[in-house]
Amino acid sequence: MITKLSQLVEMAKAKRKRKIAVAAAGDYDVLEALKNAEKEGIVEPVLVGIQSRIELICKEIDYDISGYEIINVEDRFEASLVASKLIRDGQADILMKGLVSTGQLLKAVLDKEKGLRKGNILSHVAVFESPHYHKLLGITDAAMNVAPTFEDKIALINNAVEVFHLLGEPNPKVAVVGAVETVNMRMESTMHAATLSMMNKRGQIKGCTIDGPLALDNAVSKKAAQIKNIESDVAGNVDIIIAPDINGANFLYKALNFLGGATTAAVIMGAKVPIVLTSRADSERSKFLSISLAAAIG
Repeated sequence: MITKLSQLVEMAKAKRKRKIAVAAAGDYDVLEALKNAEKEGIVEPVLVGIQSRIELICKEIDYDISGYEIINVEDRFEASLVASKLIRDGQADILMKGLVSTGQLLKAVLDKEKGLRKGNILSHVAVFESPHYHKLLGITDAAMNVAPTFEDKIALINNAVEVFHLLGEPNPKVAVVGAVETVNMRMESTMHAATLSMMNKRGQIKGCTIDGPLALDNAVSKKAAQIKNIESDVAGNVDIIIAPDINGANFLYKALNFLGGATTAAVIMGAKVPIVLTSRADSERSKFLSISLAAAIG
């Protein structure tokens, strides 16, 4: 298992250069991140969107795209459909969100004729490198699934586990977290956590070790777990945190980035290929590392 997000770049370089189809590519931040990834020899872009805008931005940021394909599409949703179809037809390996809403992009991804649906659930998987934790930490789902059902959480676990398998961890430790580490009949998330843990123990969810419910402190701190007399293979050494809903995951995502000094790479999983879907508030480094993550696991 890699221990630093910078190692994603080396993982991606060790593979053939990936073609990345960018939907509505006329976005300064996205093109800057692509420029950096292309310099490293990680990706080759196929830019779908308003050609004049793309060329103007690239000129302003000194990004030479003369050797790359630009597909002129005015409408942002249509650009998303075209970018998705490029991947469906084997002409690109990674999809990236440009200047288009997340809803429009995902509508194109889920299109029955031109889309990229693989499983039942698409989910956001973020991987953090924090100065306050001893290894990389995965969190899901901070961006897509608002109030995941029990069945949804199984899919979220499988998508996140797939990322960690591809990064070299054969048996990631998964904590299903919430406000408390005990089962409470009035807190549905704790019931979900206990059932998911039991399903894992019985081999119904494979490729990982699951424990829950766990509160965040005992998921990431051995000392906190010991104080509360929690005996667990996961507590204090978690690889992947499954939040109860998008609020919890998003709060944690942004707290790590903006208060905790963490660095992030993130992808959408569950489609035929990884999807790079970054926030405008994400750092330039995070956008570059997200491209590197997609190229490394795609």
